[in-house]
Parts: sequence; structure tokens; C-alpha cells
Amino acid sequence: MSRPVPIAPAPGQESAWDYPRPPRVEPVAEPVRVVVDGIVVAASGAALRVLETSHPPSYYLPLADVRLDLLVASPRQTLCEFKGRASYRTLLLPSGRRVEDVAWLYPNPAPGYEALAGHLAFYASKVDEAWVGEERVAPQAGDFYGGWVTSRVVGPFKGEPGTRGW
Repeated sequence: MSRPVPIAPAPGQESAWDYPRPPRVEPVAEPVRVVVDGIVVAASGAALRVLETSHPPSYYLPLADVRLDLLVASPRQTLCEFKGRASYRTLLLPSGRRVEDVAWLYPNPAPGYEALAGHLAFYASKVDEAWVGEERVAPQAGDFYGGWVTSRVVGPFKGEPGTRGW
């Protein structure tokens, strides 16, 4: 499969095709929040984002800024070739709503990704609202990747139909 043609970013935008591989971790200047059933499950002014070629950023919030009382460990684990082994969390809400594997973390991140220790990332596709600053984000397509799409990043993005071979 040939490499897709990147969309040219407009002023103030970034291209996911300019992001590095291996991925880079950087601080987020804007507040980030996650809402489910009207409950702010996480909100932080100290989030990190992971930038990886062909992906919209994934946002990681410090555990201190997450409603850990609403999360329980999930048996699911995955392995990232760069960041290491991820563990997942399931959200249990007072309404009785249960959101399986809503978030993930790297308890012992691989070298180069130590900044992710003590941070949790949420799937925008599994929550009611995910925000970066005043912009409500859209989820990255597909059921595996956890990128957050804002108007400031252009693709095409991995996860869409036909992108498996990228």
C-alpha cells in the first residue's frame, strides 16, 4: 500500500504526517477535560500529548486530576512497541453505567517515555465529551487507537477504513 497524500495544514494547524516516529511526548498548554453522564471524570491544566506519525494526538492526564474513585482495573493489556505495556481502566458511574476499557496507562513506560508514568489517557470514542481548551474533540476512527481530533490537526489519520497497512 502506498503512503497516503497528507493534507496541507492551514496556518495554525499541524499535519499528523509531520509528527515523529518514534512518537514524541510534550506538554499541553490548554486545559483538557473528560465528561461522562455530566460528571467531569478528569480535568487538568498539566496534560501531556503523544504525537506519532499519521495519528491525531493522544492526551494523557495526571492521575491526580482524574476521578480514580470511578475507575477500576480491567484485565485488558496491550503492548506498544515504543511506550511499553499498557493497562486499562473501566469507568463505573453512579447511574450504573459502565464503560469498559475507557482509558489506559503505562505503569512502567519504556525508556524515553517515562513522562507518561502517573498519567491516564481516555478514548474520546468512549466518553460523552472530551475537550482541549474550548474545543470539543472528535475521536480517531477505528476501535484501537485513542487519538483526539481537533481542528488544529489534519490527516489523513490511521484508523480509517483502508489504513491498516500504513
